[in-house]
Amino acid sequence: MRRVRYESTGGPLFLEEAPVPEPGPGELLVRCAAVGVTLPVVRKVTEAPEPIALGGELAGEVVAVGAGVTRFRAGDRVTGLCFGHGYADFAVLHEAMASPVPDDAGAVDAVALVRSGLVAYGALAAARPAPGESVLVTAAASGVGHLAVQLARARGAGRVVGAVSDPAKAEFVRSLGADDCVHYADDSWGEPVDCVLDAVGGDLLTPALAALAPHGRLVAYSSGGGTIRAYDLLVGAKSVIGFQMALIARGRPDLYEQWRRDLWRMFADGDLKPAVHGEFALEDAAEAHEVIESRANLGKVVLRP
Repeated sequence: MRRVRYESTGGPLFLEEAPVPEPGPGELLVRCAAVGVTLPVVRKVTEAPEPIALGGELAGEVVAVGAGVTRFRAGDRVTGLCFGHGYADFAVLHEAMASPVPDDAGAVDAVALVRSGLVAYGALAAARPAPGESVLVTAAASGVGHLAVQLARARGAGRVVGAVSDPAKAEFVRSLGADDCVHYADDSWGEPVDCVLDAVGGDLLTPALAALAPHGRLVAYSSGGGTIRAYDLLVGAKSVIGFQMALIARGRPDLYEQWRRDLWRMFADGDLKPAVHGEFALEDAAEAHEVIESRANLGKVVLRP
């Protein structure tokens, strides 16, 4: 089979031939039909001191199962999170990280919707917005952000604001249902909001926190880090909440499954429409990474093995 690999920090990425992996106990072997490209993986390629296996979100057909697997069998269509080599023709998923794909949905739909949608859903749930409260989403044109904008609107936000790195993304963000769109470099992000869902972190935490109204909540789900001064929380009685999807998947599988079902129901009803910026062949993985690294994407970036 083919898979994408690299040998030193920063790449380059290249295709190589490798043996088809064998599923171990509790694992599924999946023929990949779509693989999501995410900022955390791109950052690891450019920043991690040692090369990593390029994993992440994928969707495809189960071709074999390991010992002890009870929920899936060969021929099932699944999507899930791969912690090994996922940029490949075949990949291994642990059964606990896999979920079925409905008959009326494609592999690209699944990759664009499920993992990113779960993060968006969970971040919004962590903010606990009351009906009619306002929500601001940073990285609003990203794979997660564009779904968070739609979810905030569908779940009763009174006002939804997108924040983006490039003003050229404003039209796309408004097309998702946002009432307004602001640029990170703007002096002010407009009228204060009740909730901020922040996917960026770093230096952006300061204006994101300033955008909150008194008693507002900022949910941080970024891998970008950053520091917040306690005084900035005290003066407005503001809160910062950390959210990590992996903790829900491991510790609350019932909730994880409920959120997943909700996402597919909203997709079927037309209330949630994942956007795909572009589909790239495996051999063009470096180009897909460049799109993510430059923050040029409007929605999800997908590899098609």
